[in-house]
Amino acid sequence: MKMPYNDKYRLQQKLDLVLKVNYSSAIFAILFGLVCHFFLDIKGIIPYAFFGYAIINITNTFLYTKHKNIALTYNFTSIISMVGAIIVTVYSGGIQSPFIFILAIVVFTGYVTTMVYGQIYLILNLAVIAMLFLYDLGDFRISENTVPEASRSWFAFLSTVFAVYLLGGVVGKNLLQAHMRLYKSRNEIQERIGEKETLLKEVHHRVKNNLQTVSSLLSLQSRTIEDEKISGIIRSSQNRVVSMAMVHEMLYKRDDYLSKIELKPYVKELIEYLLRSVKGTGSNVKVDLNIEENKLSIDTVIPLGLIINETITNALKYGIMDDQGGIISLSLKKLSNNRYELYLGDNGVGYSENFDPKNAKSLGLKLIYNLTRQLKGTLARDLSKKGTYYRIEFEEIVDDFNTIG
Repeated sequence: MKMPYNDKYRLQQKLDLVLKVNYSSAIFAILFGLVCHFFLDIKGIIPYAFFGYAIINITNTFLYTKHKNIALTYNFTSIISMVGAIIVTVYSGGIQSPFIFILAIVVFTGYVTTMVYGQIYLILNLAVIAMLFLYDLGDFRISENTVPEASRSWFAFLSTVFAVYLLGGVVGKNLLQAHMRLYKSRNEIQERIGEKETLLKEVHHRVKNNLQTVSSLLSLQSRTIEDEKISGIIRSSQNRVVSMAMVHEMLYKRDDYLSKIELKPYVKELIEYLLRSVKGTGSNVKVDLNIEENKLSIDTVIPLGLIINETITNALKYGIMDDQGGIISLSLKKLSNNRYELYLGDNGVGYSENFDPKNAKSLGLKLIYNLTRQLKGTLARDLSKKGTYYRIEFEEIVDDFNTIG
């Protein structure tokens, strides 16, 4: 599996930091050891601890090129750093040794790598400091302070320089560089996201315009046909095209681009359009809408809009007579997870009780049935009310838009 770009970037930042800290601390440890041995007259274990740490650390860093396990390299470096710092601290004054602050750097670099490692090394080093304090209070001694009295000021100075250099000159500097690169990368990503959002909006705008062009052509075609039945079929196709165009128009007009559409304004606009298209502006048909504030994916809204289009169109054409008033009801609520219930219909003439939309010859009714299947839903008629009412339970579809079959 290909590693995501962000994960690869973070891993590279951690790798660069660990390797630079390893090389810098190893070189500085060699110099510190040489100064202790030849200039500060510190004999015994302290300079050898510096030399041993440097050799082991360089070897550990070199071995990374073989096994490529950054966690192993980092943890081994942290352990030998902690052990080396404890040895130097014990033999240079214990809890009063200026070198004890190196333990804080081990904790700091742990948190830079991961939260877990930081917490582990924080607990370990706090325990070490507590033991050094108790050791200083007790009578038992492993060794006295091996730093000569005349060299202790210089040793404190060099220990402080060592700690400041590692913390600021190596860790801090590389963290700042990583932060600046991350900030620059984030800005570039934001610019790309903005460009993609603009492009997607333009795509939806063009799709909407193309669908409106198709709708206009169908409208012009229907006016030139004298056969009322064929003309009605073309107008029905026009309404289907408009129901899809509305989806893309809503996506285009959004200030914050999301792939989800607010269902309530879409359904309201669609029904108002169908009323004007089928019944005209003087219609006495009332609409009862009860839609919860839900946002659904475009792959769900398009087939759902076509279902509503077919149902309302059939209600206006065949259910509610021209010389009578009527009520169109539509409600939509969320059931659980990504399941929803759509209840819609009219109080018009209605179909017979044994009517089955699955076996109907009408294209509109077949579309309702097949679109419900496409939404992984179930379709049932409510025979308890006068007119035609459907209860459709469906599932939100994401990136799974298939052709109607």
